[in-house]
Amino acid sequence: MPIYEFACRQCGHNFERLVLRTSSAAECPACGHGELEQLVSLCAVSSESSKEANLSAAHLKAAAVRQDKHLASHQHLHEHFEDRTTISSAAKPE
Repeated sequence: MPIYEFACRQCGHNFERLVLRTSSAAECPACGHGELEQLVSLCAVSSESSKEANLSAAHLKAAAVRQDKHLASHQHLHEHFEDRTTISSAAKPE
C-alpha cells in the first residue's frame, strides 16, 4: 500500500495519506493548504528470520509467565502447609 507521510509547510501538521494513481492532490487535513513536503518514512520488513525471532521471543515470554505462576503456586503450598503445621503444633497439649 502506498502510504506516504507529509508535513504541511503552512501549519507544520504531520499526517499520512494513501496515495493512488486516481487520488487527487494531497492537502493538509488541519488547514487545507496544498503546499506539502513529503517525508522519508520507515518501512516495515518481514522475513522468515524476523518471524522466527519474534516467535522465539514470544515463547520465552510465555515460559517466564508459566515459571512465575508455578513459583507462586509452589510458594502458596509452602505457606498453606506451614500454617497447618503451626496450627497442629499449637493445638498439642504439653
